[in-house]
Amino acid sequence: MFDTETDLSDRLFQDFDFSHGAVAAVSGGSDSTALLLLLKHHLDRTLPAARLLAVTIDHDLRPSSAAEAQAVARLCAEHGIAHRTLVWSGRKPSTGLPAAAREARYRLLAEAAEGEGIRTVVTGHTADDQAETVLMRQVREEEARDEDPRDGRGLAGMAPATLYDWRVWIARPLLATRRAALREMLKRRGIGWTEDPTNVDRRFERPRLRISLAGRDGEARFKEAIAKAGQAAAEREKLGQRAAALIGAFASQPAPGLIRLDRDFASGEDSEAAVYAFRILLATVGGVTFLVDEARCRALFEHLRSGTLCATLSRTVVDARRTGIFLHREARNLPAVPAAEQALWDGRRRITLSDRPSGLVIAPAGPGAAKRFTPEGDVPASLLRKALAAEPALWRGGERLDLAGGGAAPPATAIVPAVSPFTRFLPSFDLRPAAAVAALIGAPPLPPSPFRGHDRGGAWAKA
Repeated sequence: MFDTETDLSDRLFQDFDFSHGAVAAVSGGSDSTALLLLLKHHLDRTLPAARLLAVTIDHDLRPSSAAEAQAVARLCAEHGIAHRTLVWSGRKPSTGLPAAAREARYRLLAEAAEGEGIRTVVTGHTADDQAETVLMRQVREEEARDEDPRDGRGLAGMAPATLYDWRVWIARPLLATRRAALREMLKRRGIGWTEDPTNVDRRFERPRLRISLAGRDGEARFKEAIAKAGQAAAEREKLGQRAAALIGAFASQPAPGLIRLDRDFASGEDSEAAVYAFRILLATVGGVTFLVDEARCRALFEHLRSGTLCATLSRTVVDARRTGIFLHREARNLPAVPAAEQALWDGRRRITLSDRPSGLVIAPAGPGAAKRFTPEGDVPASLLRKALAAEPALWRGGERLDLAGGGAAPPATAIVPAVSPFTRFLPSFDLRPAAAVAALIGAPPLPPSPFRGHDRGGAWAKA
């Protein structure tokens, strides 16, 4: 079909491993339509047995959305591609609609992939989308009054791949390709596409920026943003590698929910990497989605260098003693929720039950959780009690079925630690520190990388 596009498809997909198939997210716009047809051509030539499923997410936000999904289905039928339409049903939020739609889209795409035994979803994000993302994040960082100017993680833009929910990869093969080139290719082949009116709706930030980039200085701003993204991505990845090394060398977990850092962690020469590792550990222990503000974390880190202290930051107690720096979840605002078959409790623990008996509640284990736990090494008993008291347990009335410290948990119950800041979205820039923390706390290992020639995501990060 795309005989003259062989070089393009090989260049776009040569780094990706599609041996387990791929789900292509196809809205019907030019970018995703070109992605689908180029990927189909590539798989037919190189992996004819690999399964390709096109999925259209109907967000049910516009009257024409169903017809647009049907148009994608017809295109797929013409080219022998399996297709499915999934609808984001239910009430839509009155604020934060783009973010909510994005979350729903990735959730539905991941469910479709898992249902087919496929581990990679590909999207049509282009170099134009990348430039827009970087420029929007640059504006936010400049407007954040309390933001430390050294925290430029967001300027790396979108990663070549992102692990969603610690289970399915979202790959972006078109990040180095201009939208105009894709549209020119489609025009040569006589293939049309749908223009989404929200792409020019000035009520939203991205369309406003997209319109401004079409102005006189747009090309210069585009090139500057792409160059900035490349530099920031390389710096972020190198920083993550150094942070991972520090976590591996100086961090241990003497008990569930209790992290110990050697005193040397705060006295090394690479304070930049140590602060970054510290931010990740604080967010993980505290069960929060976002990394701790760099300026506040750096200020606390400087105090660690000077001696002992006890402070709280991002729901995490930092107790620095002569024998080590200990981190544990603070006792405030720990949730008590009805037990569900699957739950992410306090942002820190994934709990799975084989069923959902009535009357069960997941709540903190409380002070008695440490009675049957024998720690390894020299761990202050007071810290052990506090850490284990903040771990989850199943409760029925006043009776605790302990999930921490070797209690009487039902055999059909599983508790798995989560790397909180990366649980939902883990960009490939951050694979190494995420893998280091996962190994530290006993979280599941990362699934295999979507990139060809690399065996495990935790051992390598795509540049």
